[in-house]
Amino acid sequence: MARAKIGVIVMMLKQNFQEQGIYETFRSLKDIGYSCVEISQLATTPENIAEIKRACDDFGIVVAAMSAGLEPSARPAGAPGRPNMPRMENLAEDYDKIVADAKALNCTFLRMGMLPIQYLGSKEGLIEFAHKADAMSDRLAQDGISFYYHTHHFEFVRYDGQFALDIIRDHSNKIGFELDVHWIWRGGMDPAKFVRTYDGRVKLLHLKDYRIGQLAMGGDMRQAMAELVQFAEVGEGTLDMPAIIEAGLASGAEYLIIEQDQTYGRDPLESLRISAENLREMGYADCF
Repeated sequence: MARAKIGVIVMMLKQNFQEQGIYETFRSLKDIGYSCVEISQLATTPENIAEIKRACDDFGIVVAAMSAGLEPSARPAGAPGRPNMPRMENLAEDYDKIVADAKALNCTFLRMGMLPIQYLGSKEGLIEFAHKADAMSDRLAQDGISFYYHTHHFEFVRYDGQFALDIIRDHSNKIGFELDVHWIWRGGMDPAKFVRTYDGRVKLLHLKDYRIGQLAMGGDMRQAMAELVQFAEVGEGTLDMPAIIEAGLASGAEYLIIEQDQTYGRDPLESLRISAENLREMGYADCF
């Protein structure tokens, strides 16, 4: 039996969905060797849920996790900075629909992609979020679903000497943490070491590599310097992925989800092929 299952967050494949449709894009993932997906930034309309289910059934693909907000965003759709963002489904208002979608796809993990902005900026806000997320975790558990929180780098700000992320962990008992190893590194911590501090609460782990791009000469050098930090195909960057994966496995990870926020002009399916080949060469072929 595989130690864990390597999958793909479908947020990477928005253009492929537009060009090929859900079914054929899932076929392409299966052809590369993936048999696990995490649903994010793909509208969960009845039509899409049915098409995801058809593709999963036909190609033997598992839905590891789906995405859902905890509650409405403090910034509504159409607000400055997000004029074209659609309304995001959330558990406070759409609980029955979200759970029904998860059950239709035999999915037992729901993950929220980011901390709601209304809880940013204070230790008290983080503690309030932790308590609300725990309460929702209790409710979801009654439907056989685990609730997870995806991390970034801004949770490594300190309050009273403690990381924001650790404050959330220490004031909750039920929620899990989908640790993103790229953002842990960006937050100034060693991902392999940090993952181990979340032993038992990290069944979902995001594999995202880190690289420094080529410095473009000329133009605004400050902007060019800011753009040097890039997302890389797994194994093409500077992170010690075998050490990170082993830390994840030792800490209880069941799904290792590849996420690459940008592919810099490369077809995302090609990036995912490169990541898969590298992971097989690292010794994780049994996780596909």
